[in-house]
Amino acid sequence: MKPRDLALAILVTAIWGVNFVVIHIGLDSMSPLLFCALRFGVAALPAVLLVGRPKVPWRWVIATGVALGVVKFSLLFAGMAAGLPSGLSALVLQSQVVFTLVFATVLLHDRPGPRRVAGVVLAGAGIVLIATQLGLDRPLGAFLLVVAAGAAWGLANVAMRKASATDMLNFMAWVSAVATPPLIVLTLSIDGPAYVWHTLKGLDLTAIGAIAYIAYLSTLLGFGVWGRLIARYGAGTVAPFAALAPVFAILSSAVFLQERIHWYDLAGGAAILGGVLLGATGVRKPGVGLDLPAAAEHASLRPISRV
Repeated sequence: MKPRDLALAILVTAIWGVNFVVIHIGLDSMSPLLFCALRFGVAALPAVLLVGRPKVPWRWVIATGVALGVVKFSLLFAGMAAGLPSGLSALVLQSQVVFTLVFATVLLHDRPGPRRVAGVVLAGAGIVLIATQLGLDRPLGAFLLVVAAGAAWGLANVAMRKASATDMLNFMAWVSAVATPPLIVLTLSIDGPAYVWHTLKGLDLTAIGAIAYIAYLSTLLGFGVWGRLIARYGAGTVAPFAALAPVFAILSSAVFLQERIHWYDLAGGAAILGGVLLGATGVRKPGVGLDLPAAAEHASLRPISRV
């Protein structure tokens, strides 16, 4: 890769990693559902007016919008709001690599090679190690919510693989548009219109900045640049850089949120990232390999994979 493109790849993964800190900050001002609705609503408009019509079949845009935008991010935000630390959330979310393999095998009849199976086993061992250290500062319920978010991400990865989008900015803009209406309905139904209206009126510059960051930087800019890099160098070259995102998440959480880094987090994180990279480097043709962060945080099957 050219030095400029190498710097861009690292910059995007840094944006995706810091995204978890930004989510933590945003959740101080609004509920998980309202934050999700604002994130995708802001990302969708005015982007859908500029990118043209969807370039993949609507069924895959809708499937990805529901699985990724509505389910995955709602669960991730809820898990973080329930007390799972930001850096740890970025690691636990990588459970998606296990679920992606399972869903691809069952739904797409993939036959994973030994390297990918070994990578999933290694990543699974890292998640189990982290799970053994749950306690008051990392509640079981919050952990399970983020694992469930990883499962939803795995399902979204299968939909994204079927979509085979080549224009990621176009794809993510329409995925955001599809996710916004159900998220609005959910937040109005669960949080209530009074809460939504009161919260919107009281948003300060910090909350607005958090929404802008995850909508414009993490989603639109991140995936726009990432898609161009994949088009130029191929997914096999670009995708492994996504493993840096959880590293940036842990480091930024330690710096900005003073989250402690424990030895078992480092060991578990190393196993998870090692498993993700092992599976990615074992892929010889388009398929389910390394999954990158999508919105926030957001997997790379063929085209693309958080918070």
